[in-house]
Amino acid sequence: MPQLPDAEKLCLELAEQIRPHVKPNTVLIGIRTGGEWLAQRLNALLGLKAPPGAIDVSYYRDDYGAKGLHANPQRTHIPFSIEDAPVILVDDVLYTGRTTRAALNEIFDFGRPASVELAVLVDRGGRELPIGARYCAHVLPEPLPASQNLQLEQTDDGNLTLRLIDA
Repeated sequence: MPQLPDAEKLCLELAEQIRPHVKPNTVLIGIRTGGEWLAQRLNALLGLKAPPGAIDVSYYRDDYGAKGLHANPQRTHIPFSIEDAPVILVDDVLYTGRTTRAALNEIFDFGRPASVELAVLVDRGGRELPIGARYCAHVLPEPLPASQNLQLEQTDDGNLTLRLIDA
């Protein structure tokens, strides 16, 4: 099993990558659940005015018809207008790009942002769509096999950790 990086350190690094590009009306939207936790943390570190939004892309996935609904879909919550706002879409792990594509579709159902940039904690390789992150704290040196998932977890005391699990 590969050595996993420290998620807390990666979060701080990601905030420092984003900081120089933040505009007064920048908003964060996290993809549930790992991206939501990360967006909350980044929002605090960056001192943004608007609270972060959270989206669940379950109904927007291109495999919805084949796989059915995710076991625990949650309501999308975007507590601000995205019209003409610079949006940073936040996810924990970038893999095939399909979750990001679904998130973009959902974001545009809420309006037309000025821009959308992607921020991820880890790029695990294995892209199926031409999607890349503008901000990325860590790229795995070798892609993980499809039989393994890398996921962000939040402990009871709020700390973020990365865990490798069998798919």
